[in-house]
Amino acid sequence: MADLVGARRRSAAPRRLTVPAEGVLRRIAAFLAAFGAGVAAYIAIAEADGGAPACLAGSGGCETVAASSHSELAGISVALIGVFGYALLLVTALLRGDGARMAGFGLGLVGFGYTVYLTYLELFVIDAICQWCIVSAVLMVALFAVNAVRMLRYVGTPA
Repeated sequence: MADLVGARRRSAAPRRLTVPAEGVLRRIAAFLAAFGAGVAAYIAIAEADGGAPACLAGSGGCETVAASSHSELAGISVALIGVFGYALLLVTALLRGDGARMAGFGLGLVGFGYTVYLTYLELFVIDAICQWCIVSAVLMVALFAVNAVRMLRYVGTPA
């Protein structure tokens, strides 16, 4: 009986969260960035001739978002900007050292902020949801989180 009580006490003790090794975080970030670049490239290619990415749910939201004035920034497709941003995030995931860690965090922060802004536009200004844009938003939020952990935990450690 004493062993059972001791086992309960040990199991009730709070567990420490373990942070994955930096190599694991870098691989996760690389996968997310490559996948995000693919999604953004698909959107950019679909919009290139004035079209829109195919809406999987058939709601027409992708066409509405693609046709909105917010699908471009200074005459450049937002999806093309996304391809470039994801490519830069991929490069920071492939590189080692504090510079890459901080650059990944900074790019992730900018991407996260812009994603929040674009999602706000979809919900409250354009009044339409593009499923591909939501996939990209989820990927960018995950990339920001992974890069934040990578920077906070590993800055100052040997590469």
